[in-house]
Amino acid sequence: MSATKAKAKNSPGLFSTLKTAVSRGRRLVVIGVFLAIVGIGWWLSWNRVRDRVLSDGDYHLNPREMVITPLPPWIHADVKTEVIRDASLDGSLSILDDDLTKRVANAFSLHPWVAKVQRVSKHHPARVEVELTYRRPVAMVEVSGGLMAVDAAGTLLPSEDFSEAEAKKYPRVARIESHPVGLFGAPWGDVHVTGAAQIAAALGDRWQPLKLYRVLAPLRPGASPDVDGYTYELTTHAGTRIIWGRPPGSEPTGELSALSKVRLLEQIAAQQGSLDSIGSPIDLRSGDAAAARTAVKPPSGS
Repeated sequence: MSATKAKAKNSPGLFSTLKTAVSRGRRLVVIGVFLAIVGIGWWLSWNRVRDRVLSDGDYHLNPREMVITPLPPWIHADVKTEVIRDASLDGSLSILDDDLTKRVANAFSLHPWVAKVQRVSKHHPARVEVELTYRRPVAMVEVSGGLMAVDAAGTLLPSEDFSEAEAKKYPRVARIESHPVGLFGAPWGDVHVTGAAQIAAALGDRWQPLKLYRVLAPLRPGASPDVDGYTYELTTHAGTRIIWGRPPGSEPTGELSALSKVRLLEQIAAQQGSLDSIGSPIDLRSGDAAAARTAVKPPSGS
């Protein structure tokens, strides 16, 4: 069979393929036109009822009805009211606003008591729920004129939220020569404040039972023969000196961890009845039992 006859014989298959492709293309065009008509119709309908829907109480949100994570006992400020005021969220809000959750999250993230905005969710009828993680004070930094609260990361907290009696319950941080570099909710900006705050956080609720009073920031190198420029100390109300060492997580080889130091301090307090009864310094840095031995009561009658 010649090439010409073979080509003629195969031509009907080619024409059939082209016809099918054209038919499919036409169907796609028809579907596209149909969807465009539906979209335009929806848009026109929405424009006619938009104002009525947006004003419907089921979509309109009163900002004061936002639900936030309950405040912990150490926060006395009205966080929600302050956020609404400072972020100008006291106007008309609608859960149909696509940017609403982002606006609310950004507003709460700026409050000094808020460590993290975990989630913001919208619900119908109009309701917004905000899940927050709050900052927790661990110490009061002694400054000229008073005390300033910080959390475990050395973040400056609103000090006016604490009464004088409440402030006395927290560890005091002394020998700090710097001033905060930012506003409330921002880091203090001094590694010595951060280190002291970490130590206060490691001691946690044990602070008061152990009758501890201050965390002392490191002295300048050479200012004391038994400490270096990275060594923190603690003192009790009666003045017992406790050499703590480096902040948690930065201990050099051979120095006890923060948890081990706390346990050793509790052991010494149990042996003596009180850390206030110890006259000589207690060194918590060593991994041997030297610190514990210096704190053991002498035998009776000796």
